Amino acid sequence: MDKILIIDDETQLRGLLARIISMEGYDVVQADSCASGLKQVERSSPDVVLCDVKLPDGNGVEMVGKIKALSPDTEVILLTAYGNIPDGVQAIKSGAFDYITKGDDNNKILPLLSRASEKARLQRKVRRLEKEGTAARSFDMIIGSSAAMRDAVALARRVAGTDASVLLTGETGTGKEVFAQAIHYNSKRSAGGFVAVNCSAFSKELLESELFGYKAGSFTGATKDKKGLLEEADRGTLFLDEIGEMPIELQAKLLRVLESGEFLKIGETHLRKVNLRVIAATNRDLEKEIAEGRFREDLYFRLSVFHISLPALSQRREDIPEYVRYFVERMSGGMGKRITDISDDYMNALWRHTWRGNVRELRNTVERSLIMAEGDRLTVAALPMEFLHGNDAAVEGDSVLLEDVEREHILKVLRQVGGNKSEAARQLGIGVATLYRKLDAYGMKD
Repeated sequence: MDKILIIDDETQLRGLLARIISMEGYDVVQADSCASGLKQVERSSPDVVLCDVKLPDGNGVEMVGKIKALSPDTEVILLTAYGNIPDGVQAIKSGAFDYITKGDDNNKILPLLSRASEKARLQRKVRRLEKEGTAARSFDMIIGSSAAMRDAVALARRVAGTDASVLLTGETGTGKEVFAQAIHYNSKRSAGGFVAVNCSAFSKELLESELFGYKAGSFTGATKDKKGLLEEADRGTLFLDEIGEMPIELQAKLLRVLESGEFLKIGETHLRKVNLRVIAATNRDLEKEIAEGRFREDLYFRLSVFHISLPALSQRREDIPEYVRYFVERMSGGMGKRITDISDDYMNALWRHTWRGNVRELRNTVERSLIMAEGDRLTVAALPMEFLHGNDAAVEGDSVLLEDVEREHILKVLRQVGGNKSEAARQLGIGVATLYRKLDAYGMKD
């Protein structure tokens, strides 16, 4: 219910307004002075304030700024006995939603309240989403309480407030872009853009045009000027993922940007300047790439002013339960599932897995498990077939044999597809002949 505060020293008028507005479904509170009105604002942050211009201890026009200072999302509608254009102009400049004359504009009050309260709700929603978005990009949202992860986060926090270039290294799926975003959104450049580009996703020519942009007519197909990602990231952060895949010819051009902040668009002759921070990431051993002539040593030193190595999931297995709980909470609702328990067997199977795909592979495994789960409990039977056949995913000492788990898994899939063995084999990721052999081995023939 939207809350309306009426500030007016005329008791009868204030009471009448309160009754009319209450009948429209609003929660109404009242005050008879600037001082008591500001206390109400501080106490309850109303959606809309209806405030008289002339009050015993102050002026309503001046109140607008004070109300906004206490509650930025509160909208203020000023009421006056006599219309005054200069006051009205000043009120709007101060941030008032509107300025109306008592008596003459009574029929405007309810429609105005509706629009003002809607605006207040939208502003609060935007502010909440912005806050949630900022929180989602904060270091506190990086999952993992292992010593290795705490050390990496501590380093990222330390460098975030500087303008130093950062090199993030680690296996694929360790969360390098998550770290890059957290560094950006906790830096003095957070108001600028975070522009990400995967250097392995483009050919040399396309990557050059994406990064530097081009002038119309500079090559066939260049029908109009194109703004490059360097310009898009001006005053912000440029994240270069898979930097080890960047062609060596472009590395020299990137080095110039890092050293001077200057670059040339394709087809232009005059230099442009940008002010940006570069965060780069790679799963390659760049020192080995340098030794083999595929990466410039001078660029490496410019990028690795601050180097953070992200640990593989296999090096911090104690973080696995935290990730699993997080993924289950985030994904189960969207699947219409309500998981209230995760079995020890399931967690032990995850613990023993190699996780060559790191957190990305773990997320996919949990998602597939949720799809296959029956009831409100995650068990080993929900794990994908290929996962169960991994060289280290068997559950030992938990009174659950791999063969039993596989048998239950096959039976469950067969039930879900109505006994269609071709479809079951497809979902299990095995051949139909293999499925028949397994059914035969487990005594499950028709």
